[in-house]
Amino acid sequence: MAKGLRCYNAREFFEAHEHWEGVWLGCAEPEKTFLQALIQIAAALHHLQRENRTGTASLLRRSLRKLEPYPAEFGGIDVDGLRRTTQAWLEALEGEDLPVELAIPRIR
Repeated sequence: MAKGLRCYNAREFFEAHEHWEGVWLGCAEPEKTFLQALIQIAAALHHLQRENRTGTASLLRRSLRKLEPYPAEFGGIDVDGLRRTTQAWLEALEGEDLPVELAIPRIR
């Protein structure tokens, strides 16, 4: 999990996705669905790096649905903050222009 987090924070989203997917395969619920949401956020940001706004928005929507049932904090992660920043990205993607000042959704 830690190696994926390091990749994510270094904006190496594809690599983060790959590391977390390996962990996800061995998880049980509720961690499995939570980790799947993180994987989808990383994959979405990888799509954004490749200028695929449609793919980015689709994955962000799916990740937000997966995060809905989780409490404000889960597994040491600020889920409320993650939901807020992910929602802000989704709203920006659905608008006319993508502001450059949006922060990458933080996973700590």
